Amino acid sequence: MPHKFLQVIMNISTWLTQTFKIKYPIILAPMFLVSNDEMLIAAAKAGITGCIPALNYRTPEEFEAGLKNLKDNCPGPFGVNLIVNKSNVHLPKQIELLTKYVPDYIITSLGSPREVIERVGKLGAKIFCDVVDVDYALKVEELGADALIAVNSGAGGHAGKIPSSILVPMLREKSKLPVIAAGGVGTGDALLSMLALGAEGASIGSPFIATHEGGVNADYKQACIDYGAADIAMTSKVSGTPCTVIKTPYVEKIGLEQNFIESFLNSNKQVKKYAKMLTYYKGMKLLEKAAFSATYKSVWCAGPSIEFSHKIESVDEVVKRLITGMEQAKKQLGARLSD
Repeated sequence: MPHKFLQVIMNISTWLTQTFKIKYPIILAPMFLVSNDEMLIAAAKAGITGCIPALNYRTPEEFEAGLKNLKDNCPGPFGVNLIVNKSNVHLPKQIELLTKYVPDYIITSLGSPREVIERVGKLGAKIFCDVVDVDYALKVEELGADALIAVNSGAGGHAGKIPSSILVPMLREKSKLPVIAAGGVGTGDALLSMLALGAEGASIGSPFIATHEGGVNADYKQACIDYGAADIAMTSKVSGTPCTVIKTPYVEKIGLEQNFIESFLNSNKQVKKYAKMLTYYKGMKLLEKAAFSATYKSVWCAGPSIEFSHKIESVDEVVKRLITGMEQAKKQLGARLSD
């Protein structure tokens, strides 16, 4: 099987593959609670690179142990995702540890990457920044970021508002930085389309939730198989920022919008910061409980690309499915263009 697979793949060369010496232009996207060391090691063995949220390690001590483990055992490049706003109370310690155990790259989210660029970027880590529009892309470019993660409207978790077909070319036109598409890729032809738009690769998360290596319970993984794109809804109840979740009966019961009190607290200037921190804390605890324990009160974060998850697979099998699908799509497109 592996030999046959290697015979049909195309030669892929992009900024992402060249920079990190990987076979395929895919980042196994950082997913809160889902990503773990095992997934990143499997990603490297499959010819891609994986990234893990620092907050998946519940304490700074666990984060340090995880970094040591990945440094010692990951056979390829790996990255760390940092929440860089005030909701992340562990950020100072996380940055300190990243200066000691420098990863290949860091993806910053929900805040300014300035300190990360100045302290960890200068040590050799590439700094990627989540962006949803041109204005923020230009800001992080000026600060010295190395690449943009173009979070589009098809992303899971904190999705953007602009579809990839607009966002990727728009960022390429306005910014000099390499662009990596994030969101909406669950098949090989979708991956090919991102490359055709000019992206240097794709950050793919949701298709990897239902994997053997995925660090969540069987119910969460099965939900990614049983539900599809039409079952994804946006809610602000989890973190205070719009976030995509699977619309389970429980989610429909509690509603997708913040109630009057939540909305008031998050709009009141005097208490807004603390209200957002509380909302974020409560939401993360809710996701954590749903991810690791069997309960009908399940709030599972995912994107619409779970549409193409049909069974539990290994990380390697998902990668092979994406790459062989991309090869088939390339051949089909070539045949159409030659007619």
